[in-house]
Amino acid sequence: MRLITANVNGIRAAARRGGVAWLAEQEADVLCLQEVRASDDQLAQCLAEGGFGDWHVAHTEAAAKGRAGVAVLSREPQARVSTTVGAAEFDGAGRWVEVDLATPSGTVTVASTYVHTGEAGTERQAEKLRFLDAMGSRLREWSAAGRLAVVTGDLNVAHHEHDLKNWKGNLTKSGFLPQERAHLDDWFADGAWADVHRDLHGPGPGPYTWWSWRGKAFDNDSGWRIDYQLASRPLARWAVRATVGRAPSYDQRWSDHAAVTVDYDLG
Repeated sequence: MRLITANVNGIRAAARRGGVAWLAEQEADVLCLQEVRASDDQLAQCLAEGGFGDWHVAHTEAAAKGRAGVAVLSREPQARVSTTVGAAEFDGAGRWVEVDLATPSGTVTVASTYVHTGEAGTERQAEKLRFLDAMGSRLREWSAAGRLAVVTGDLNVAHHEHDLKNWKGNLTKSGFLPQERAHLDDWFADGAWADVHRDLHGPGPGPYTWWSWRGKAFDNDSGWRIDYQLASRPLARWAVRATVGRAPSYDQRWSDHAAVTVDYDLG
């Protein structure tokens, strides 16, 4: 199963820049998208025009138009779809969708999530931490049940110093705050969940998955690794390859993020 996660930074803009065409060339089995920023109809049109018209789609919009939105696309039918992370506060926020997929090794649960950018010391940051709390509860529930599961997406948190170029300058800023990073520490502490990309790639720095559009951040590779595939241990053991789809040059970028691809050998 080739699984790709990508923050598209607006599916319609990504399509105009060649992003949907790029995704179609990657021969994925499952695509997880974040910041779709489109209605169901608008997403369906972009996908149909890009060669995904016959794929199965689970999509949830944000109540605020033009914000957030996540989706899971799959070649095979989706046995179950849910758009709640388990906390009513975030229903309708367009930040979580999960599906069950049948594979030769059993049912795999795939989630696509978008954790919004916070701002240290504000209610927006407190909300971000509550969402990470809700995610953690979901992960513990799945690991306790021995599920084959993977949570993908833009978490807007760099876990370690080798996950962002300018870590010293961001110690007090959202995205690298100790209380954010502690959530990831907790998820990985007992080995029930794995940061598949990091485990397969090995130590950093990088490879990064997000660079500002401004200045020379991309050219200087001054980025952040904030896009993840987090697999439950029963699934992580089948992960065999991970790559980052960094554009060859600034003018070929179709998002401010790069896609993360993982191949799982499920028989």
